[in-house]
Amino acid sequence: MIVNGQEKKLADPISLAGFLEQEGYDGQQVAVEKNGEIIPRADHPNIQLLDTDTLEIVGFVGGG
Repeated sequence: MIVNGQEKKLADPISLAGFLEQEGYDGQQVAVEKNGEIIPRADHPNIQLLDTDTLEIVGFVGGG
């Protein structure tokens, strides 16, 4: 699997929500694109990742 341009190996099948948690992301503070499609936050627990997927994960940053 490719995540933000870097190769990652999936040891076991995992949901998108589980992957984000495992990688230390706050699921409420990121936007995710999977294989070119934006995934709504409400769907993260239902999306199963495959080793052939490409993810782009963008975190929100506050400031002024």
